[in-house]
Amino acid sequence: MSARGTVGAALLLGLTLLGASRAAAAPRGGAAPLSPLRLLPGRDGWRDAGLGAIRGATLGPIESSLHPDAGYGSEPYRRALSELKRMGCTWVSLTVFGRVWDLSPTGVDLSFEAPFADNRRNVLRAVEQAHAEGLRVMLVPHLWVETGGWRAEIDPGDDAAWARWARAYSAFTLAWAEVAQQAQVDLFSVGVELRSWVTTSRAPSFTELIRQVRSVYPGLLTYAANWDDVEHTVILGELDLIGINAFYPLTERAGATLPTLVEGGQRIGAQLEALARQWDKPVLFTEFGYTTRTDPALRPWEWPDGMRDVQVDERAQAEAYLGLLTPLTEREGFAGFFVWRLYADPNDSSQEAEWGFSPRGKLAELALRGAYATHWSADGPRGAAAALARPPVGPVGAYP
Repeated sequence: MSARGTVGAALLLGLTLLGASRAAAAPRGGAAPLSPLRLLPGRDGWRDAGLGAIRGATLGPIESSLHPDAGYGSEPYRRALSELKRMGCTWVSLTVFGRVWDLSPTGVDLSFEAPFADNRRNVLRAVEQAHAEGLRVMLVPHLWVETGGWRAEIDPGDDAAWARWARAYSAFTLAWAEVAQQAQVDLFSVGVELRSWVTTSRAPSFTELIRQVRSVYPGLLTYAANWDDVEHTVILGELDLIGINAFYPLTERAGATLPTLVEGGQRIGAQLEALARQWDKPVLFTEFGYTTRTDPALRPWEWPDGMRDVQVDERAQAEAYLGLLTPLTEREGFAGFFVWRLYADPNDSSQEAEWGFSPRGKLAELALRGAYATHWSADGPRGAAAALARPPVGPVGAYP
C-alpha cells in the first residue's frame, strides 16, 4: 500500500473518533465450540490455516487482596469478557505473575497476591469463562520484580547462579504450562522481556526450557520479546509465533500529526514483514498500547507519574493506536495483536490513573473497535459479501 493510501486508511478508520458509523468487516475466529489450533508452516501459516487474525486484549486481574471476588474467574471478570466480545475482540490474554526479589534472583515465588493454589483455581475458571464466551485465550506467565527494575536486566551472576536461576524459572513456567494444558489454553507464552537471557550466550538453556514446555503443553507457543531486542533474540526458531511487546515510538518529535504517526507505523510494518520472512514464522503483538497523554507515541515507555505537567489527551492516545495498527492491516506474516490493557472488573477504574493505558471509555476504545472490525491480511481473502455484513461502530460504551 502506498504512503498516501495508508494515511487514507488511517483517516478512514479514524472517522470512528468523530462518532461516524463507519462499517468494517465482521471479525473471524473465536467461534464456539473452540477446536485446537493447528498452524501451517511458513510466515503466512496463521492465515493459511484459516484461523482469522488475532483481535485480542489483555485483561488484567485485580492485583490486590483489597478487591476480593473481582479478579480472574469472578462474575465481574465474566462481564468484562462479555464487553470485550461485544467490542469485536476474539482473543483474551491472561497474565499470571511470579515474584522475584531483585535483578539477581535465586528463585521464583509462585504466590502473587494469593497462594498459587488459589491463583491456579481462578485461572482455570477464567479460561473456562472465556471459552464459554467464544474467546480464545493466551496465557502469559510474567515476572514481578519486588525491588523494582526491569526483568530484561536480570543477571544472577556466574555460571552456577545462572543454572540455578534457569531451574527456578523453568519450575515456574512449567507449573503454569500444566495449567495451560489442563485448561486447554489456545496459546502459551514461555516468557516476557528476558533480554539478558534470550539474546546472549545464555540462550541454549532457554531453548531447553521451551522443549520441556512442549512435553507438558501441546498447544502453540510464543515468547514476548521487547520491541527493541526482538531482532537479536536467538530462540525464535523454537516458537510457533514470534511475539513482540510492541511499545514502539512512532515519531521523534512532539506534536506529530496522524500522517506522521502512520509513517512511523509503516516503517515498523516493513520491519515486521522482514522479521517474519527471516524466520519464516508469523509475527504477533503480544502487547501494544499507548498511555492517555500528550505525545504518547514519542517515548511510550515513559510513565507519566515520573513526568511533570502531564496532560490527559484521549485523541493523542487514539491516534497513536491508528498510527501503529492501520499500516499493518495488509502486512504479510502479521497474525494480530493484544492491546495492553483493560481490567477484570469493568466497574472499577481505580487500577490506574486517568492517563493510563486502558482504552476503556475513551476515544481509543473507538479506534480499537474499528481495528477489531476491519479486515486484516491474516483473515485471508476478503469475501465478496463482507461489505454487506459490516456492523456500525457506535459511540464509546455503546454496542450493536
